Amino acid sequence: MSLRRLLPSTTFLTATALALACAGAAHAQTPAPVERLHQGNRTSENVPAVPAELLERLNRYQNTRGANFAGWTQDGCLLISTRFAETSQAHRVCAPLGMREQLTFYPEPVNALTVAPGAADGFVFGKDVGGNEFWQLHWFDLATRQTRLLTDGKSRNQSPLFSHDGKQLAYSSTRRNGKDTDVWVGGFPDGQARAVVTEGGQWSAQDFSPDGKQLLVIKYVSASESYPGLVDLASGKLTLFPVDGGKAAISDFRFSRDGRSVYYVSDEIVAGKPQEFRTLRRHEPASGKFELLSDKIPWDVDRVALSEDGSRLLFVSNEDGIGKLHVLSLPEHKEIALPALPAGAIGGVEFSPDGKRIALSINSATSPSDVYVIDLQARQLARWTRSEVGGLDSSKFVAPTLVRYPTFDKVDGKPRTIPAFYYRPAGAAAGKQLPVLIQIHGGPEAQALPTFNAAAQFLANELGVAVLVPNVRGSAGYGRTYLGLDNAEKREDSVKDIGALLDWVGKQPELDAKRVGVYGGSYGGYMVLASLMHYSDRIRAGVDVVGISDFTTFLNNTESYRRDLRRAEYGDERIPEMKAVFDRISPLKNAGKIRSPLFVAQGKNDPRVPYTEAEQIVKAVRANGQPVWFLMFDDEGHGFQKKANSDYFSAAMMLFLQQHLIGEGAAAQR
Repeated sequence: MSLRRLLPSTTFLTATALALACAGAAHAQTPAPVERLHQGNRTSENVPAVPAELLERLNRYQNTRGANFAGWTQDGCLLISTRFAETSQAHRVCAPLGMREQLTFYPEPVNALTVAPGAADGFVFGKDVGGNEFWQLHWFDLATRQTRLLTDGKSRNQSPLFSHDGKQLAYSSTRRNGKDTDVWVGGFPDGQARAVVTEGGQWSAQDFSPDGKQLLVIKYVSASESYPGLVDLASGKLTLFPVDGGKAAISDFRFSRDGRSVYYVSDEIVAGKPQEFRTLRRHEPASGKFELLSDKIPWDVDRVALSEDGSRLLFVSNEDGIGKLHVLSLPEHKEIALPALPAGAIGGVEFSPDGKRIALSINSATSPSDVYVIDLQARQLARWTRSEVGGLDSSKFVAPTLVRYPTFDKVDGKPRTIPAFYYRPAGAAAGKQLPVLIQIHGGPEAQALPTFNAAAQFLANELGVAVLVPNVRGSAGYGRTYLGLDNAEKREDSVKDIGALLDWVGKQPELDAKRVGVYGGSYGGYMVLASLMHYSDRIRAGVDVVGISDFTTFLNNTESYRRDLRRAEYGDERIPEMKAVFDRISPLKNAGKIRSPLFVAQGKNDPRVPYTEAEQIVKAVRANGQPVWFLMFDDEGHGFQKKANSDYFSAAMMLFLQQHLIGEGAAAQR
């Protein structure tokens, strides 16, 4: 059970900062003695031994796993990512429900699997060390089964992209100065890569022109701001495209196969009118012709792909967290009828090399991610993988319902509502109130989806806990306005949405408002701490995983290549007015207000939220006399990707919730 499924991104605390954190404690107490244990790669403090009975109950849930589509190989097989040991590795499947042939065998997970078209028979993959996210790209040759390092072994490299003939490879890298993410291109398989975009900021390659002479690129600033451009690979000239309205979210740039037009996704203004959602568009630079292709769908669009013969285009719309696949015939852009697909979130999706089939991953609340293939002419759907659910009866998994609860502000004179997925235990006894765990996603520009969540299933089916997964303001998927409602000085408005959810819980007869916990990772970890800061009288326990405890220390200590990206979302700590906001909302500086048991878990190699964010909040909250469990893994980064580590954390978290949220002993704390 990986942390990514549970949660679908230094300096030590100074004596001054600790003093500030403790000064606000209303009832400062002498901290209890801390029991610190080092066991292999794991450091824990005050975490009790997990009972064998709990480990046994958890075991089957921890042995669920999914499969994700990564690409079509030249022999018509599918490259997928799945786990059969400690980490996710590359596998090949050559028939519906066929044998999975494992290709890579590393102690670290592999990612960014990208199959080469053309003469080269193989794929590129990325791999880091201990979760540090300094990924190196490697080539795996399917003919010889040999691997070769493609990057420098030091910098951070990601987003590999082949030209359509497979003779060039583009990728993003911090190789030049360690701070900016440039675009590099090299001849493949033996050419030397060179930087072709060095403008500063975070750049990625989107698509090669059909003749391989030009490259579409995008500079990413934030979830609501990006800038596209075109690179002439011979001269190195970068031409930026104009952005209607000056600022917009733009993604998924693709050349038409005749090279005369581009397809892309954008929320730019149209005819002077602001757009809430990101729509699929087509533009012909020579004629100026412009078309909106998904304007009848009032939801965001992403995952655009074209068939190699140029006869079809696909895209996915995200409709209240459910992915809907659309296929258009070209050039008339007429929708092609598809077979019915399982409801869920759609992951990787791509045409087969001959354009006659589509492979895609589908992940639902009651089934881990699996890979399917659509035969477009026959309109038939075939399942190619059937992932394990630990021997459990999947018919008993809980499917969440989508609820919307009112929050503190209004839209058009009516209370704004916040969407949340509600996992209700199926076997709940009549008249007995259920304890509640609120799970808050990270990002903050992410979106909680109704995907398979082994922890939620265990909590609901085994421990009788209702799980609520809200998409508070600032979440993606609900329009441009909603995305920006928590920016900068409005940060705590999203915390008020959790307060409103507590109000909603109190009005549900089947839920126990006196037994509510909060859980979240990364930015969700900050939300846990902030919620405890404001609502400790209404929240019994909190679990913070790789969370931000103070935005100033976080921005000072996060890796340099991502610092400006985070300032664009959270605000700039170098501006005195913003620094004052950070001080006011800091859980670290308000640790005296946290009066509920807390569990903090962290990866030592985290480049996004340094481990010092965890250490400093643990010390500050303990200074109040509050019980704090602490867990850190030396070989993990921003989340726990190794099965043994994830399993241990999951077991420790369930024990923490049993003791401080669910059990009768928890009631005595109040």
